[in-house]
Amino acid sequence: MIAVGVVLAGLLPTATASAEPAPTQADPRVGLGAGWHDAQQAANGLKLVGHQDRPEGFYQPDNPGNLAFANSDLAFSGKYAFVGSFHGFNIYDVSTPSQPVLKTSVVCPGGQGDMSVYGNLLFMSVEETRGRLDCGTQGAPGTVNPERFRGVRIFDVSDIEQPVQVAAVQTCRGSHTHSVVTGKNDTENVYVYVSGTAGVRNGQELAGCVNAPATDPNTALWRIEVIKVPLAAPQNAAIVSQPRVFTDPETGAINGLQNTPPAPTHPSGGNWSPQPVTSACHDLTAFPALDLVAGACSGNGILLDTSDPANPVRLDEVSDPNFAYWHSATLSNDGKKVVFTDEWGGGTGARCRDTDEPSWGANAIFDIVDGKMEFRSYYKMPAVQTTTENCVAHNGSLVPVPGRDIMVQGWYQGGVSAFDFTDSANPKEIAFFDRGPISATQLFTGGIWSAYYYNGHVYGSEIARGLDVFELTPTKDLAKAEIEAAATVTYDRFNAQHQPQVTHEPSFEVVRAYQAQAERAGTMKKGIAVAVDKLIDSAERMADRRLEKVAAIELRTAAKLLRTSDPAQAAFAKALNDLARALH
Repeated sequence: MIAVGVVLAGLLPTATASAEPAPTQADPRVGLGAGWHDAQQAANGLKLVGHQDRPEGFYQPDNPGNLAFANSDLAFSGKYAFVGSFHGFNIYDVSTPSQPVLKTSVVCPGGQGDMSVYGNLLFMSVEETRGRLDCGTQGAPGTVNPERFRGVRIFDVSDIEQPVQVAAVQTCRGSHTHSVVTGKNDTENVYVYVSGTAGVRNGQELAGCVNAPATDPNTALWRIEVIKVPLAAPQNAAIVSQPRVFTDPETGAINGLQNTPPAPTHPSGGNWSPQPVTSACHDLTAFPALDLVAGACSGNGILLDTSDPANPVRLDEVSDPNFAYWHSATLSNDGKKVVFTDEWGGGTGARCRDTDEPSWGANAIFDIVDGKMEFRSYYKMPAVQTTTENCVAHNGSLVPVPGRDIMVQGWYQGGVSAFDFTDSANPKEIAFFDRGPISATQLFTGGIWSAYYYNGHVYGSEIARGLDVFELTPTKDLAKAEIEAAATVTYDRFNAQHQPQVTHEPSFEVVRAYQAQAERAGTMKKGIAVAVDKLIDSAERMADRRLEKVAAIELRTAAKLLRTSDPAQAAFAKALNDLARALH
C-alpha cells in the first residue's frame, strides 16, 4: 500500500513481547551512501543477481519518487513476472532469473496497479479518479465522469505480448488491493475479493454507491466486494456479494469491529497514530488448502472461513494499540501461524529511525489455536534507517524451507529482510539486502514494495528503481542444503495473496535440509553425526546407480541412529524414512 487520504487504525488490548533488539553501528546497513541508481549496498544471505530499471515511460526523470509512476505489486505465471505500476504494468521473462527480459509494457494509469494472475487472466487493481475504462492517459476530470474506471480490470494474457482487457468491474471505493480466492467445490469460477479504501464514489457516477454512516444499511463502507469470474467467460465477471465482515454478531451493527474507547496519544502524533476505525480491509490473503482467509483490515486482523467463497464468514478478530494500520497477512505453511504487517505512515514515512520503537510499523506474529489467534511477538527489520528513507513493514511471502517457517519481506527503503518465525515468540532475522537512500537530503518514496520467493529466487519490486532478483546464499542461519531443498518447490503460478500450501516430496535435498537443522540444534553427538552423514552419502551413490533397495536400507539405518526424543533429530529421522519408502 501507498496510502491515499487519512487512514485510522484500531485500539484493543495487546500482549507485551520483545522485538528484535536495537542494532548497533556495526550493522553494515547503517550509513549507506545515497543515490537513485548508484546507492551503496549491503547484504548478508541475499545476493542481488539481476536487475532491470523501470522502462522508458514508467518513470519521471527529474522526480524518482513520483507515485504516478511507482512500481507496485508482483505476480508470477510460468516464466513470467508481472510487475504492477500506478501507470500500468510490465511483463518480464524471468526464465533466466539473473537476466530478466522485458517482454511487454502496458500503459494503463489509475493506481495502485496491484497484480494477480490465474490461468490466462491477469487482474489489476485501480483506485484513483484518473483511471479510465479505455486505459487512457488523459484522466477523467469532474465529480461525475462516465469514462472513469475504479475497480478491477481483467486482461487476457494468453498472448503475452498483446494483453487484451476483457472486463472491467466497477466498485464504489475502487480497488486498492484484491485477492484471488478459489473454492474446492467450484472449478468453473474464481472469486476476487476487493479491498477498497478510498472515498465512496458519487452515486450518479456509479449506481448504488452510498456514502453514509453505519446506521444506513446501504452504505458502501464496512464491507468488501466479491467478484465472481467465470473462467470460460471472464467478460461476464460481476460482483455477486458485498459481505459485511465487520458485523457484531450480537447487535448486528455493521461497524462491529470499530472500537469506541479513545486511542492512546502516541509520541509521533499525526493521522497515522493508532485510532479505532475498521471500515475496510487492506489485504486479504487466501489459504485455499484450509478454506481460510487472513485479513488485514485497518484496525484489526481477522480470519474468514471461505468454504463458500462468495459468502465468507468471520471466525476471529484481533487488534493491537501499537498497530497504526493492519496492512497484509501471511500464513505459515501449516496454517497454524499468521504474520500481520503494520504499515505505519502509509508507506511514505520514515518509521525505522532510532527514535521509533521496535513494535511500530512492524510485524505481529500470532499462533492460531483452536481457530483463535493468540499473540506471540513482534518482528521488525532491525537496522536503523535515516529520516530520508520511507521504511515500514510491507509485502512478503514464505521461503519453502522444509521444517522451518521463513518469510522474506520488503521494507520499502529498509530493503529486504528474511526472518525465521518457527519459534513464533522469538523471530530472528537470517538474511538481508539494503541500499542507501535515494537522497541524503530529501525523502523520495522508494524501496522494495514486495519481496516474494518464486521458484528458487527472490524477486523485489523496487518502487523507484525497477525489478530486482536475488539469490539466497548460505549463512550460519541458513544452510546451502536448506536453500537447495526450498528450490525443489516450483509453482506454475504464484500470487502472494493466494497462498499455496507446500508439500515437500521426499528427496535427498530435503533429507540434507533436515540434517543441517539437526546439526545446527547441537543435540547430535559428533560420532553419530559423522556416521549418519556417511550413510546418506552412500545411499545417494546407491540411488544414482539405480540400487534403490540398498539406498533405502542405508537411510533406515541412519534413521535408527538418531534420538527421536529430540525434536530436531526426530524430524530428521522422519525425512530419512520418508525417502526410504519413496525409493523402495
